[in-house]
Amino acid sequence: MGQAALPPIDRHPLSGTLFRSPVPPGTGWPGDPATADTPVAGDASAVLELAGSAADQDQLDARVSVCRACPRLVTWRESVATRQRRASFADQPYWGRPAPSFGDPRATVLVVGLAPAAHGANRTGRVFTGDRSGDWLYAALHRAGYASRPGSVAAGDGLRLTGLRIVAAVRCAPPDNKPSPLERATCAPWLDRDLELATPRLRSILALGSIAWDATLAAGRRLRWAVPRPKPRFGHGAEAVLDAAGHPVRLVGSYHVSQQNTFTGRLTEAMLDEVIGRLDGLPVD
Repeated sequence: MGQAALPPIDRHPLSGTLFRSPVPPGTGWPGDPATADTPVAGDASAVLELAGSAADQDQLDARVSVCRACPRLVTWRESVATRQRRASFADQPYWGRPAPSFGDPRATVLVVGLAPAAHGANRTGRVFTGDRSGDWLYAALHRAGYASRPGSVAAGDGLRLTGLRIVAAVRCAPPDNKPSPLERATCAPWLDRDLELATPRLRSILALGSIAWDATLAAGRRLRWAVPRPKPRFGHGAEAVLDAAGHPVRLVGSYHVSQQNTFTGRLTEAMLDEVIGRLDGLPVD
């Protein structure tokens, strides 16, 4: 029998540090929240337990970033990281792990996306980073005053978010950008805990696409928030008010910042700026 192929080792595009792909936790990747001792969720029951017991966003992000609960997603994200890289990134290390949430831990606004892109966050380790969708989103957040810079190239580029945190319905890159219903359900406790930790300060949520919209409403119900019935319908610019532990949270819908929407003009910069402008992200004392 031949020896198993060793993981590729390449230099980070900004720091020049050598990393294996997928990146082992605690080896110095910029923004890696995990260590070699971070507990790993291996199935749905472990996700539920580890998400629910996370004391704060840092611990939650660390646990998300090493999750292995969905075999199909683990196989896909690691295959992309080692054998199916895009040619333009062939000499770069790929994160190849779940993408944790990113942004201000004291945020009053959450942005909920669908899932990491195979050659975006699955490569860079940061949501909406290193792809065209991120270019659109962070440029808009910069225009609105939430992002410190208009671009997002790689983890470690100095980007900071103020008053806003980006989360996702699914934390691993799925084949064809389509997580299965079971995978979405398995991942849901991570989103639940992100919302729960944000609740005391939360004022607004921007849902990017119908899946994020539905995932947010479902998470609200699991957290025993008061969610309107019948279920509010998604649309660009749609709104609903949720009662989160006694205070209102505005849910705003937007078409996703995917190339399918931005290249065709279904979503324009003006449309995105308008819905972001409805979010009340002023700091809470």
